[in-house]
Amino acid sequence: MSQDMPRVVIGMDPHKRTATIEVMTADEIIVGGGQFTTDTDGYTAMRDYGRQWPERVWAVEGCEGIGRHIAQRLIADAEPVLDVPAKLSARLRFYATGQGRKTDDTDAHSITLVGVRMAGLRPVVAHEQIEILRLLVDRRRRIGEEHTVKVCQLHQLLLELIPGGAKRYLSAAQARRLLAGVQPSDVVSVTRKRVALELVEDLERIYQRKKQANKELVAHVKATRTALLDLHGIGPSGAARLLVEVGDITRFPNRAHFASWTGTAPIDASSGDHVRHRLSRGGNRQINRVLHLMAVVQLRNATEGRAYYDRKKASGKTSMEAMRCLKRRLSDIVYRTMLTDYITMATGPGGHRGTTLTSSVAGSHPHTGSSDQSLPGPVTRQRRTPQPATT
Repeated sequence: MSQDMPRVVIGMDPHKRTATIEVMTADEIIVGGGQFTTDTDGYTAMRDYGRQWPERVWAVEGCEGIGRHIAQRLIADAEPVLDVPAKLSARLRFYATGQGRKTDDTDAHSITLVGVRMAGLRPVVAHEQIEILRLLVDRRRRIGEEHTVKVCQLHQLLLELIPGGAKRYLSAAQARRLLAGVQPSDVVSVTRKRVALELVEDLERIYQRKKQANKELVAHVKATRTALLDLHGIGPSGAARLLVEVGDITRFPNRAHFASWTGTAPIDASSGDHVRHRLSRGGNRQINRVLHLMAVVQLRNATEGRAYYDRKKASGKTSMEAMRCLKRRLSDIVYRTMLTDYITMATGPGGHRGTTLTSSVAGSHPHTGSSDQSLPGPVTRQRRTPQPATT
């Protein structure tokens, strides 16, 4: 075996204020462990404890969630970190124990076993541009959610102040004009109008924040030089979400694996001679939403997506089935675009950039068969990470 592979795996079950670790060799011998706090002193003690093994790798659960804060600190200290999906560690814990009970110690043990046994775990790397995009797109989403809450509250008050309420899509200026015509008849109505005016003021401030957030987000997305913005139905927020959630597009072996990750690949539910596929409820739901919005926008315009949808309807599929097929095909296009971006950044401009709904993204020739039932094949990669055994 190669001598430059990590000698031990340090599995970590992270929490907000504590982290439980277990140290395991390549032949699954536990050689250390413990629980540490995540403040400065506790983190330093944990890092120094791990450094007594010169050849090591940290396997941290949920590096895109609860484990992000501590994974980023390890990366800043030049420590190698692998991201362990929570579903993978939970599955291994269940098979190892035979029941679903969990403690910090059992969680750390199952995470460590995943790090030792499984090949292909994604290494966590620091990327300043992606981190900035993550902060900006999350901020833009929270502003949008805040806007929705305020508008709903305002609609409720307007319904009580104005017979029939206001129209569905209401701006702050329109709401202010409506309230100007309201003449309260009692103290309750006076209070209700005052609260409604306060909500209008809140919305006006939110509009300004949203405008600034959009401007900053657009500038940073354009700085990545991604071709995602050229796709019909993907705006700056959708492109930023794709760049943030996908990360390294090469971690997906092919478009079918990518579609499975996005939740657009149907699940085989065949039985005997009855062949059928059902909707996948898994995958990354944020990216699935981006693809859904992309499909909706394409259906509203005379696009290739609309033509593809109409062909599916003409072939006998229902509206929902045709929409699923369209989302599956759009997933292929997004995958191809991001892969082209990666190649362009790595090798410089050149080559074919872009694709259509009938191009080689579905196969080696135009008009190849539909990809709406393309599923990932069986995993053939090595199941155990090659590591030299300790003596």
